[in-house]
Amino acid sequence: MRLLLIFLWISLGSSLARADNVLVFAAASLKNALDEIGTEFERTQPHTVQFNFAGSSQIARQVVAGAPADLLITANVLWMDEAAANQAIVTDSRFHLASNRLVIASVAREQIELTQESLRSTLGSGHIAMALIDAVPAGMYGKAALEALDLWTDVQKQVVQTDHVRSALRLVALGEVRWGIVYRSDLLADPTVFLAAEFPAHTHPPIVYPVALTDRDEPSKGATAFHAYLKSERAQLILAKHGFQPPVENRS
Repeated sequence: MRLLLIFLWISLGSSLARADNVLVFAAASLKNALDEIGTEFERTQPHTVQFNFAGSSQIARQVVAGAPADLLITANVLWMDEAAANQAIVTDSRFHLASNRLVIASVAREQIELTQESLRSTLGSGHIAMALIDAVPAGMYGKAALEALDLWTDVQKQVVQTDHVRSALRLVALGEVRWGIVYRSDLLADPTVFLAAEFPAHTHPPIVYPVALTDRDEPSKGATAFHAYLKSERAQLILAKHGFQPPVENRS
């Protein structure tokens, strides 16, 4: 009996030693999808996953500064490039997780045309929420799209900037602003917000979500396993359910 207990104790200790806690720094727009993916991953793995969701600029800078993240997932290639330039990621581990579309959201069930006349008449003296236009991908995409359509000059004084795209969505849902420029996937995250317009894809850079292991010591087994799981069919099905589109061509 004593030998059996010793064997069980050794086996349990060995099992626990193999279980890692994986810390993922990810763009805020991925929250709902990644929460579900993490839950599914934990059902079949001994490892656990924790997420730190914020704007891509914030999480990339934190990783560069040495934050103890195992994986980094941004909402554009620029901030992943910044992490790579500072040798903060494992370059060979980089791939594209998903893509997205850029839209205008409103609590009103309204459809607007992306023209100067339509914006002036519909927006009036109201405001439009966007993520930070000089740092956060959703805000950068939004400004680029408005400039491409010659609309930025008309609306820039009415723009309210937020720390990340989900904050912009929240302002719309609360009725604090008339419109918000968010991702199409964000519309599924809040049933009180509706699609008012979708920006043509050619008006802004492709919206992609690069993933990479961070360049710490040897990646843990848990980090490597979750990195691989993100490529799985199950993970892609969950992303699609939350409004994301398949990843576009990889860029490393």
